Amino acid sequence: MKFIIALCLFLSAPVFAGTAIIINSSNTSGIDLEMVKRIYLGKAKAFPDGSRAIPLTFEQGNGLRDTFNKDVLGKSESQYSAFWSKLVFTGRGTPPEMIASEEEMLTLVANNPNTIGFVDESKVNETVKVVGTF
Repeated sequence: MKFIIALCLFLSAPVFAGTAIIINSSNTSGIDLEMVKRIYLGKAKAFPDGSRAIPLTFEQGNGLRDTFNKDVLGKSESQYSAFWSKLVFTGRGTPPEMIASEEEMLTLVANNPNTIGFVDESKVNETVKVVGTF
């Protein structure tokens, strides 16, 4: 009986798709997750091939942004905001451009080979290339 209850609970649990880090489909820079982190923290301004990197993120309060900040960058929203506030104040960096929706993120990344972003894995299409998931 316990097994049947446990099985029912397992089968009724929601299945969550992962989050995909995406770049333009023509970008062949060979980026890895460490470089993604460096780009999003302003420590690298270019992809490994030397082309300019333009990181995109979502507006504050977006669940994907929170997950990305925590899982990829190792920062809470408040730590991430404080980190960028300090860099901006000292003139040492410009934070990632904020995007309102996953559709906008996909469009911007698909249309500009210098952009990098992230979306729910289920939203990925042939216009972008996945360089990592989390």
